[in-house]
Amino acid sequence: MRVTVDLARGVEVVLPAKTAEREAADAVRELRPWIERRMHELARARAAVAARGPTVPYLGQVLHLRAEPGRTRAVRRGAELVVPVGPWQRPALERWYRAAARAEIAPRLDRACELAGTTYSRLTIRGQRTRWASCSRTGAMSFNWRLLLAPEPVLDYVVWHEVCHLEVMNHSPQFWALIAQRCPDYRQQARWLRRHGPTLVL
Repeated sequence: MRVTVDLARGVEVVLPAKTAEREAADAVRELRPWIERRMHELARARAAVAARGPTVPYLGQVLHLRAEPGRTRAVRRGAELVVPVGPWQRPALERWYRAAARAEIAPRLDRACELAGTTYSRLTIRGQRTRWASCSRTGAMSFNWRLLLAPEPVLDYVVWHEVCHLEVMNHSPQFWALIAQRCPDYRQQARWLRRHGPTLVL
């Protein structure tokens, strides 16, 4: 059984096959304090996103959105993002962020691996609901494009976190000692991500 609280979907309970619905009700009742805390956090995140107005964050910068009729793709012009009008705006924005994520993350990942003396096998950019990034045992790296909505040091921390997993595949004291060596301010960045992660949406 899995219970999630999501900005878009609200409270979602996923049950294994043949599980009685009353078990879901029991789980929700038992988790009520946690669910209420998460709902409060998400309401705060929703208010923070709404307060942006016609702007979006980009690695600590603020980009102003300018809707242009007839446009199908988003394009950056200095501190502006020129975007389509209406229902095409959100998909165009996400496509732009995904492409920008690859352009921002790949050189950071290459540089971190060079400094660490390690290598990765491939890089993919995704839109995971529950993870910011992952590193497989084969060295395949996956990063969430929404990290570009965070300040630059947060992205750098997540890159180092995954590069350290190339050497230590768990979260043991050895892993945290390694990341403290490679990214000394990691605690500050991890705290920021825990607190503000729900606001990293378009």
